[in-house]
Amino acid sequence: MAIRIYRAYSPGTRSRSDLYFGDLVKKKPERTLTFGKKRCGGRNNRGLITLRGRGGGHKKKYRVIDYRRQLSQLSGKVASIEYDPNRNARIALIHYSDGQKKYIICPRALKTGASISSGINAPIEIGNAMPLALIPLGSIVHNVELTLGKGGQIARAAGTYAQVIAKEGDFVTLKLPSNEVRLVYKECFATFGQVGNVDVLNITLGKAGRKRWLGRKPKVRGVVQNPIDHPHGGGEGRSPIGRAKPVTPWGKPALGIKTRKATKASSRYILRSRTK
Repeated sequence: MAIRIYRAYSPGTRSRSDLYFGDLVKKKPERTLTFGKKRCGGRNNRGLITLRGRGGGHKKKYRVIDYRRQLSQLSGKVASIEYDPNRNARIALIHYSDGQKKYIICPRALKTGASISSGINAPIEIGNAMPLALIPLGSIVHNVELTLGKGGQIARAAGTYAQVIAKEGDFVTLKLPSNEVRLVYKECFATFGQVGNVDVLNITLGKAGRKRWLGRKPKVRGVVQNPIDHPHGGGEGRSPIGRAKPVTPWGKPALGIKTRKATKASSRYILRSRTK
């Protein structure tokens, strides 16, 4: 997908770049697969901020995505490829042979009019979903299930994929986007191919206001805050944090501390932890 570079007719467009939307269909989303999305500004049911830095942004409608492809073991045709404001990947509207309409995460190189299918009889083609046991070694997949029947949970963001590197017994070994290597049950479904919209990481917003359109508020570094607001705060002028190691606003260790629970049950399926 191409990147659009803007001519500097204002300070906000001097370094701005954007994705090319010419390959997307210009129509409203499928009405039966959308519903209104109420904003919460990062607040919970008590009105307390539990997720900082959220608020504002453009109004959105949520598109219902079909992550459980094993329930639709029918052939379908890609009716359109559309923009989704709730994710950085594109979505594809599928018209199935029985009249159903569903959205899926759009894989790379999937075109309008292409046929897709799912199930044990599906061919090895881009966009088809099948159990991991039927996918050849070395193949790249996305929308991978961790729990049979729950739906895809891994490799759903733009440009991500997991690679099938081994098969043994009832499990398939996958290398995940985080470089973690783990075992997944062979009957779990995955979709063949890589998630599209790969160039989304190469765009430059160009101005702070564009970040506000996305519902993100400005971040303030801890060292420039007051001592009552952050453990790093206080001091005269450009002062250091005053601690041996950086911490969160609530005093917990930050930047590099492992937060995964040591006794988590699924740890036995992880052969190699992620590098970060």
